[in-house]
Amino acid sequence: MTKAFQEATKFRRGGRSSRRALRTDNIEQMLPQLTRGLPYMEPLDQDQIKKIDAASMSILEEVGVVFRDAIALQDWRKAGARVEGDLVKFDREMIRELIATIPSTFTYHARNPANNLDFGGKKSIFVPMTGAPFLRDLEDVRRNPTLDDLAMFHKLAHMSPALHSSAHHIVEPMDHAVPWRHLRITYSSMKYSDKTFMGMTTSGRNAEDVMDMCDILFGKEFVDTHAVTTGNINGNSPLVWDETMLGALRAFVQRKQPVLCSPFVLGGANTPASTVPAVVQLNAEALSALAYTQLLKPGARAIYGHYLSTVSMRSGSPMAGTPEINLMNFMIGQMARFYDVPWRTSNTLGGAKTFDAQAGYESGVNLMGVMSAGANYIWHSAGWNEAGMHCSVAKFMVDAEQCAMAYRMTEGPRWDDFDEALAAVRDVGPGGHYLGHQHTQDNFQRAFFMPNLLDNMNIEQWVAEGSMDITERALKFAKSQLADYQEPKLEVNKNDELLDYIARRERLIPVDGGLNETY
Repeated sequence: MTKAFQEATKFRRGGRSSRRALRTDNIEQMLPQLTRGLPYMEPLDQDQIKKIDAASMSILEEVGVVFRDAIALQDWRKAGARVEGDLVKFDREMIRELIATIPSTFTYHARNPANNLDFGGKKSIFVPMTGAPFLRDLEDVRRNPTLDDLAMFHKLAHMSPALHSSAHHIVEPMDHAVPWRHLRITYSSMKYSDKTFMGMTTSGRNAEDVMDMCDILFGKEFVDTHAVTTGNINGNSPLVWDETMLGALRAFVQRKQPVLCSPFVLGGANTPASTVPAVVQLNAEALSALAYTQLLKPGARAIYGHYLSTVSMRSGSPMAGTPEINLMNFMIGQMARFYDVPWRTSNTLGGAKTFDAQAGYESGVNLMGVMSAGANYIWHSAGWNEAGMHCSVAKFMVDAEQCAMAYRMTEGPRWDDFDEALAAVRDVGPGGHYLGHQHTQDNFQRAFFMPNLLDNMNIEQWVAEGSMDITERALKFAKSQLADYQEPKLEVNKNDELLDYIARRERLIPVDGGLNETY
């Protein structure tokens, strides 16, 4: 653990001025992208990988994928695919040739260049959850979110060292009209953090608005040649991509901004009730969308994605933290590496209604599985509970620290102080202790991860400090962080131009307009 990380995450005591005196600057706060130092968990042998690949290609050739979008159907028809109504069937060699042009690595460029991130290969980033229609707030009350709540989460993401992105709509701002919401969400992502962020893909036109706002923030020429945001394109499993998502995909791909091509998997409900066949279907779905990105623009940045859950056959509800989710993640990671494309998964998912033991177990199982699988874009890394229905402030804080712990583990063992540590063994000798040794003094902050939000006090000390449970500690820490937050100010002219753009678009977009209007 780096000194910068220790300083950035310590639970500060004392007054606001003393806390600010301890705070590191924004550059030190964020950990660099994770560089993997551990082997992957790979349950498939080469014959099994080829069997999944062949089965997926057979689905693409013989069953086909529905593209509910006239433009996409015309694109595929011109490319020589077999188009039957809105069903597209592909030659497997066409798919292979198209996905071969996807970059395996690239760099994300943030508003603050110190927060740029190398991505792909053995490089990974952690991204907070998005899309929650409710939150559990700073008092642990479940309620509808507002724009101010969204800003709060963007601030907390900014101040969390292991979170590499401010994402986008961590919570849905219910106090703002739906047709205008994407504008305010994007502005909040840009304003309250200078890390990379996600772009809204709720329609093709909304995605174009995001591109326009990125042009204002970074400059059009820069956006045309650099990755500055990420769009998520969800599929409708089984084997359907719709007009709304495909329109957003085109808006991002035309500007070569990365897109996550994400089948929405509810194992047993919209896939076969069996892990390997479910991966076969998911793989076919992902490949069809990845191929479409390259049909539009060869060399466009695209990420093999999925949202992965299994369904309870008792209730029909999605589950988190199950063994099959991890097994599928292991297999999907192998398939993405087989095709040499970066991949995305979901991280600390929980189905519990409060931040309780169930939430912790589910999230911990998911987290360890994800780290073992080797995903590059590790989304939903903080806050997710109640199957994504709410984002919990308390869980957000603890999840972010858990990501930092997983980061340290996945870096692998360090050898840089090997000789010095062995010399300490000779100095201390039998029956001694290391607490006062110079090597310990030099290395204690980085030797063993010391979590701030998990309690390791004896019970007497715990009682003396208020007998706080994990939720209370996490909420206290969140309030402390927010009190210390310093906004990474946008340049005045860019801020004014963004606000002018939002005002202009809000005048043009009818408040009761549909998602696919061409205003």
